Amino acid sequence: MLKTFVKACLATTAIILISGCSTNSAYTNDSSVALANNEVQVTKKYIQIAEDQQMNITNQRTLESTINSLATQMMRNKKMDTSKPVLITSFVRLDNFKKTTEFGRIISESMINEMSNRGFNVIEYRGQLGVSINEKGEYFITRNPYKLKDEIPNTYVVVGTYSRQYGRVMLNARVIDNITGRIISSARATYMHNRRNDCILFKDCKPARTIKIIQEK
Repeated sequence: MLKTFVKACLATTAIILISGCSTNSAYTNDSSVALANNEVQVTKKYIQIAEDQQMNITNQRTLESTINSLATQMMRNKKMDTSKPVLITSFVRLDNFKKTTEFGRIISESMINEMSNRGFNVIEYRGQLGVSINEKGEYFITRNPYKLKDEIPNTYVVVGTYSRQYGRVMLNARVIDNITGRIISSARATYMHNRRNDCILFKDCKPARTIKIIQEK
């Protein structure tokens, strides 16, 4: 009788131990699944935010809204000291940093207006040492380096690039500290013009094909 009782106790203990191990294992698995699921949900939220930014901030349908988007993005960077002088350079082609177009100059000229109206201390570094006058008008700004000041103060410099893609132009801008080279702020926008051929926008269309007219003999 005693032996039977002991065997019954041992069997019961074994069952309890096995059950406890199974429960702990199941709890561990449930915890891991919950943690992994939480990471997935957080990642999904970040992706949704990125998609929302892409649709409402990065992608723009007009050139004016594209410029506005660039300026607004740079303004929202809290690292940028708005009291420090800022000079803005022409936006250049991504594949050639020494070449720009009227499109690139329009962007930079418009950025002067947008950033100045947002409270930045924009300076016009192209001013001559004097006003030049001729029979056609009076002039102060110039691109002749011999008529400009030799130095400019410690400033932020706004630089930008653009890349022509099918139906769109991708623009990137950044604010750089001209002493340290550190990037203070940056912005990205895509001008969705949806033109099959953007040569009209960049004024580099090929001449129209001509046909020579001759007298029939």
